Amino acid sequence: MTNHKRVVIPIALAASALTAPAFAQSDAERIRLLEQQLQHQAQIMQEQQRALEAMQDELERLKAGQSPALVTSPPPATGSGTSTTTVPIEDLHQPIAVAMPPEETGDEPLGFEIYGFVMADAIYDFKRVDPDWNDTLRVTTIPTADGQYGADGEFVFSVRQSRLGLKGDWDTDAGKVGFILEAELFGTGGDAGQTTPRLRHAWATWKNFGMGQYWSNFMDIDVFPNTIDYWGPTGMVFYRNQQMRYTWPMGEDEFAISLEDPGTALTVGRFRDECSNEVGESCESTLGEEYRAKNELPDLALRYRNNTDWGHWQLAGMARQLGYERRDTGFTDEEYGWGINASSVIRVTELDRLKLQVVYGEGIGNYLNDGGLDLAPRNAERTGNTAETVPLLGIVAYYDHYWNERWSTSIGWSGVELDTTAGQAGTEFEKGQIAQVNLLHYPTDGVLIGGELIWGEREDINGADGDDLRVQMSLKVNFPR
Repeated sequence: MTNHKRVVIPIALAASALTAPAFAQSDAERIRLLEQQLQHQAQIMQEQQRALEAMQDELERLKAGQSPALVTSPPPATGSGTSTTTVPIEDLHQPIAVAMPPEETGDEPLGFEIYGFVMADAIYDFKRVDPDWNDTLRVTTIPTADGQYGADGEFVFSVRQSRLGLKGDWDTDAGKVGFILEAELFGTGGDAGQTTPRLRHAWATWKNFGMGQYWSNFMDIDVFPNTIDYWGPTGMVFYRNQQMRYTWPMGEDEFAISLEDPGTALTVGRFRDECSNEVGESCESTLGEEYRAKNELPDLALRYRNNTDWGHWQLAGMARQLGYERRDTGFTDEEYGWGINASSVIRVTELDRLKLQVVYGEGIGNYLNDGGLDLAPRNAERTGNTAETVPLLGIVAYYDHYWNERWSTSIGWSGVELDTTAGQAGTEFEKGQIAQVNLLHYPTDGVLIGGELIWGEREDINGADGDDLRVQMSLKVNFPR
């Protein structure tokens, strides 16, 4: 997005432009809106005419040898103090660019784009999952014991996928700068199960350097398939991380290096249950309160992407120091994690895409979409025990097919498997898989409606397993563009 392509609109006019298509239900209402915009256009033409007359007077004074007078332009009728450009009636459906004060250097006003969508899901779950996650099929939330979350069968409505974002970039004397600020309504962590705003991206760039929260340099977002379930492929590297990154353009290709936040996915293994076997010990003082991550160095990620006439392929590497400590004994130590992620998107036809990814490593579970684990106790002994990295393998294989410009189907499978340790509890996650197929319709630009069949399975270390089947129907409406 460059300055000469942007249309800058005053906030008041942007608000009327956004609401007009949605609420103008009668000819009388449309006439009123047209009259308002004609009046606004007439005001601007009058202001421009006064400015031209003032400049003409100054020109005549200069030719006559008189002292120059200060030429001033009449203030905008809106009182905003910003440069404005009106938008024709037929362009009211275009994206909103909010007016910004002009630079003192005389550059044209800056603008940014508001984007996003409202998405509503209707889901029937033939089984039951953790109620905090019942509006998406996250494999690790599937129960492996009958009745763990109640009797089978549940209907769910959700709007948590809805999203709002701002983005912009512009040229300066010091080079191009840009930003992305984006949030959605899918609460996690302490807000799991709630429809609360959650930050997705807060990313600032200057030339080829960026800092903030954005897709990890270790992942390939283009591998994410054209599906409507929120969580997506279980075995995919999928992580928005806080980081600093530098990217070297290489013609059509690129190489990037990043230092990323070293969050560690750690389990205390069997020791969560040990309190039930020891006389006088409280369950509130298990190893879970004493055994925790201790990170001293950021993660290092390298990525090379090669764009070709048939699509692209990408290779990324990860190196990590995974520290931990025992608060009860004061013992500290660290392990080292590493990973390789190979991915590709192949253009099979003009519209169809084959999306593939294979990731393997040790102690990189925090970067996996679901089920990943970095550190676990080495053995079942509480005294003198240490931690070790957990190896894992993740695979993604999906095919996005477009029947035509208005209909599409995505079908595929993804799985992840962990090489667990002797110190983990039998009820902990060991492997999982998910398969999806859908039929989606695009009745007009910016609108999607369709259904999806989703199946997932979870297996624990002790061999217990559970699966789930659900159907989902969604309506997604993008903000006007």
